[in-house]
Amino acid sequence: MRSARLELALGSLDLPEGRIAVLRPRIGDDLTALPKERVTVVTGFKPDHDHFAAQGWQVATDCPEDAITVIVCLPRAKAHAHAMLERASRAELAVVDGQKTDGVDSILKDLRKRGEVSEPVVKAHGKLFTFRADLSDWAARPTMVEGFQTLPGVFSADGPDRGSVLLAQALPALKGRVLDLGAGWGFLARAALEKGARQVDLVEAEADALACARMNVPDERARFHWADATTFRPDQLGHHVICNPPFHVARDADPRLGMAFVLAAAGMLVPDGTLWLVANRHLPYREVLDARFRKVEEIAGDSAFRVIRADGPIRQRVAG
Repeated sequence: MRSARLELALGSLDLPEGRIAVLRPRIGDDLTALPKERVTVVTGFKPDHDHFAAQGWQVATDCPEDAITVIVCLPRAKAHAHAMLERASRAELAVVDGQKTDGVDSILKDLRKRGEVSEPVVKAHGKLFTFRADLSDWAARPTMVEGFQTLPGVFSADGPDRGSVLLAQALPALKGRVLDLGAGWGFLARAALEKGARQVDLVEAEADALACARMNVPDERARFHWADATTFRPDQLGHHVICNPPFHVARDADPRLGMAFVLAAAGMLVPDGTLWLVANRHLPYREVLDARFRKVEEIAGDSAFRVIRADGPIRQRVAG
């Protein structure tokens, strides 16, 4: 676990005085080995942001310019990891902490070719080490893909996800208000607007993805919300919800996340509203769909994905 490596490292690591930035820790990470009064937790993922804020940590979406020490909690996506490491390389002390399953061995090997690297602390299937190197060529840069801007670390940064393409192709003319849950960098929202939606609310938990969406959907009918789609409450119910929900928590597939999107969608729709959903064929969403919608049908898809239309949300009764 990250906490075990931090505790071991801090026994010999001489932290300079000043601000400590911890980049992208996740829910479940224990940072209490660090001096809380000097730490800023940096994450643009809303559930993690809210979790650490609730624990009393100072939280930000961007790394403070005055950070003397930067600790990178290594992500899985290599381009994202490179961008975070580049930011850390500009600090007086740059620290990397990651699991083997997140590619820490590969990053360690790459950094040894680029500069100075300390002997790693090895514990709990991961490694922690410091480095000093010029990584200016690893800096985060926007990429244009098929007319859309993306950034390292956002979902499907190299182009539209196949499931989203299938859903966009299956959408009919849309009237009224549309909620796009897990909107990402705006592919489905733009499609909904092209189909005639009067208003589209883009709900996205990743701040970098939402920043891209603002660039990609420059339409006065679009509204942008940095929020966890499973707990978001719209100011008005929608006539349609569109979504390609995530189904991974860290490295592990967890269909409960997609199910939570379905349940949330049912609570955001007018009584005769419609959910337009795309999901991998192996995911067990049918039971929750049947429990929360009056009519459920598969309207499109391929060997890997199914596109589902669910009409008429069933309101849950509140006890008492």
